[in-house]
Amino acid sequence: MKKIISLSIFISFFILLTNQSFGQGVGDSAKIAVIDINLIIREGLAFNAIRDQISKYRKVFQDEIQKEEEALRNANQELARQRTLLSSEAFVAKREDFEKRVADVQRLVQQRKQNLDRAQGGAMSKIQDSLNRIVSTISKEQGISLILRKDQTILAAKELQITKMVLDRLNSAMPTIKVVAPAN
Repeated sequence: MKKIISLSIFISFFILLTNQSFGQGVGDSAKIAVIDINLIIREGLAFNAIRDQISKYRKVFQDEIQKEEEALRNANQELARQRTLLSSEAFVAKREDFEKRVADVQRLVQQRKQNLDRAQGGAMSKIQDSLNRIVSTISKEQGISLILRKDQTILAAKELQITKMVLDRLNSAMPTIKVVAPAN
């Protein structure tokens, strides 16, 4: 991170010196812009659509898991109650069955989380592709040769900011996105 900040400062300083030292030199052909990716992720319509859909899927999965956990609690209480009534072999067998159910529920939780992550990652990848195309197009239109992330720069003039333009185009091109339903 320090290297990136140092490199950003060096590039900015170099361009500033080049513009001042040579007037009409290399600095005029190098156009820089800054983009606030975090703002785009926070305010992008498609990003918000992903968050909403994943939240709904997560709620459904959590409800299912809570039912499974409640069933496990009840089974554990029943097993504890039967401990004195069953022979030691029968109790051990029931205990092993219970532990298998617990392991199955744990695998189910892990699988559901992976499915949610995969669904979210797929949708995010589509937005990233669109975002890359938009940034590339703006770069070509405006002759920008270097785009820096705002979180990796210390200071940037407002004139260098292209975040709003990128966000507007992304919201126009992709006002929503359908997250593929995670597998059960």
